[in-house]
Amino acid sequence: KPKFLFLLTSSQEHLSSLLAWKLDGKRRCFKGQEVVATSLLSVRGEDVYVIQSGCGEINDNLMELLIMINACKIASSSRVTAVIPCFPYARQDKKDKVGESRAPISAKLVANMLSVAGADHIITMDLHASQIQGFFDIPVDNLYAEPAVLQWIRENITEWKNCIIVSPDAGGAKRVTSIADRLNVEFALIHKERKKANEVDRMVLVGDVKDRVAILVDDMADTCGTICHAADKLLSAGATKVYAILTHGIFSGPAISRINNASFEAVVVTNTIPQEDKMKHCSKIQVIDISMILAEAIRRTHNGESVSYLFSHVPL
Repeated sequence: KPKFLFLLTSSQEHLSSLLAWKLDGKRRCFKGQEVVATSLLSVRGEDVYVIQSGCGEINDNLMELLIMINACKIASSSRVTAVIPCFPYARQDKKDKVGESRAPISAKLVANMLSVAGADHIITMDLHASQIQGFFDIPVDNLYAEPAVLQWIRENITEWKNCIIVSPDAGGAKRVTSIADRLNVEFALIHKERKKANEVDRMVLVGDVKDRVAILVDDMADTCGTICHAADKLLSAGATKVYAILTHGIFSGPAISRINNASFEAVVVTNTIPQEDKMKHCSKIQVIDISMILAEAIRRTHNGESVSYLFSHVPL
């Protein structure tokens, strides 16, 4: 069986806790800003895992990932697996508005590019839309942050048995019902209408949150307008406390100032996207470490074992 070989790309040093090995990849730029990514070690016959998340300078990081995959593939590696904790362009997964017939489905384009670059397998977490898995003709393991979220709730919210799990939009109903069932509590959802992207027009709460701890759960937050409006809606409906738990904390634009001004007890995110800088400017942000979930998925993939155990358990 081919040996492990990890290639940790330069922009993902925050996930270095996954690995016990040093950085084995090298990245440099020509004067024309073209990226060159190479392996300093031989990859012939090796099982290679390239780790890169869709955050920060997304286009540069995506191009770096594609080049690294291709460099390993043409250097005769046995298999190349792209570990992408936060899948780039995942929100551009469909044409969802009348009159947007010329809108691109960019998530499908990214899937095609990864396949053409030479990726044999994809490992990612909490895809924005599950149909993105169908954009690939290669195996895709979509892991879930839910087990780690459940563990955090039980360990950090003392009143969790009197909580209600809330989805900030109708699209997240399946996610919150799953968590609510596992905790044996009730759930609610907020129906939101948008005039345009990143701008919510109005919200309608469906469910009773009076005298309960409300826990907003979503897969990602960008400018945080939605979750901050949702927090106000929940408090006005009688919730005693409001927490927000998100898998991917993008936090762009006015997000940090909005969180600081909102009435959250805490905004909890995973480290699929690095949060060190954001935490310096916002004391409400807390991080759930999901590196062990990804590490166990890599180990099981390499050994040909099932990864379905990780859908409901946090590895020790």
